Amino acid sequence: MNIEELFEYCQSIRGAEATTPFDEVTIVMKVMGKMFALIPTDAERLCISLKCDPVRAIALRDKYACVEGAYHMNKTHWNVIYLDGDMPDHELKEWIDHSVTEVIKKLPKKQQEQYNGTIK
Repeated sequence: MNIEELFEYCQSIRGAEATTPFDEVTIVMKVMGKMFALIPTDAERLCISLKCDPVRAIALRDKYACVEGAYHMNKTHWNVIYLDGDMPDHELKEWIDHSVTEVIKKLPKKQQEQYNGTIK
């Protein structure tokens, strides 16, 4: 997956917005105002940082050499995935979706319902 495909997939997430709150080269993807992905466009190796369930985060690091605890983030809840590694694209998309799910489930119930379309 290249950076355009990565960004396009993140943009396809319902309610996703791309922001650059830190600098002009780091794309922060958000849903409901909360970050689910961080993409540094100037990194030497293409990567994405994603929120992850703590137990699954460790399992993912053990399974793939291209996954590490995210630099400058809470390594209990955030992984960085290098896209030049051994993770297939379809699984990367699953982890992006998982990150969105992790973000949504931490929102207040009313916002969760709003995102899930159960209230207007």
